[in-house]
Amino acid sequence: MNFRKIIALILICSAPFCALAQEPVKADTLIKKLDSLAKKTDSAGVQKNNINPAAYNDVTKLTPKSYFILLGSDIKQEFTKPFHMKRKDWGNLGKFALVELALGFADEPIQRNALALRNKSAGVRNVGGFITHFGGVYEFAALGGFGLYGILAKSDKVKTTTLLATQSVITAVLAEAVIKTLAGRTRPNYYPETVEAEPKFLGPLGKTGRAANGTRSNSSFPSGHTTAAFSAATVFAIEYKNKPYIPIIAYSAATLVGLSRITENKHWATDVVAGAALGYLNGRQVSFNYHRYAKIKNGEKNKVAFNLSYDFGKLMPGLVWKL
Repeated sequence: MNFRKIIALILICSAPFCALAQEPVKADTLIKKLDSLAKKTDSAGVQKNNINPAAYNDVTKLTPKSYFILLGSDIKQEFTKPFHMKRKDWGNLGKFALVELALGFADEPIQRNALALRNKSAGVRNVGGFITHFGGVYEFAALGGFGLYGILAKSDKVKTTTLLATQSVITAVLAEAVIKTLAGRTRPNYYPETVEAEPKFLGPLGKTGRAANGTRSNSSFPSGHTTAAFSAATVFAIEYKNKPYIPIIAYSAATLVGLSRITENKHWATDVVAGAALGYLNGRQVSFNYHRYAKIKNGEKNKVAFNLSYDFGKLMPGLVWKL
């Protein structure tokens, strides 16, 4: 994944805006309002979200302006998360690091067996070579297709979910790019000097060399394709959690993308696991951040309400202003 692909994703998936952007969003302090809720609940923490179709309405729809305000909020939360992590968060991170460390001892054996399976099976080669693109260029087309379907079916929920998935992929890929740079890990198809590649972390200044075909190789950790696949899959899984088959399909497809990165000799197993975790957490953050936005917008809509009161034998109409 690179920045050209990010730009392509924005262009391809902008189709839903044709139906969403009917009215300009009034100037407000939405980004500040989203930040003001940070002390109440973390966007990726425990939060009740309204995923009923009626919740995706004219008030909560994403226009170009609100889309990019939310995207900016997503990116800000993604990169500032380490500065406001709680003890529980650090504990979970520590546990995951231990799992990755233990799995690291199996990186090379897993890779050898995966390549042996690929060499023996034409089916694995053909299917893996096709599926792996769904964490890259095919994913852009798939999201564009979902957006088009949402327009044709006039489904606000499909359109909104697709736009959230694009936000999730963009935010996740930016975070993944930074981690890649810091890690500087060599890929399984890394052949600068030695015959057998080693899963080494060379750091931000390390030279990750070239692949067996001579093309320049970027850092292996984490897997960008897996990160992108799980970031989009998680959004769909959350927004359609009331339909169990959708999360199953979404996560199964993302898992196949991750496995294909191993059989295609592009990533170590630990790269794929890290990418899946990053994509999952990012998808939760993006989806939950939208529902925080929806609560704010619905609250603004309902600031003025009609009220009837009964005092001293008389029925008194009135207006209630909610602060």
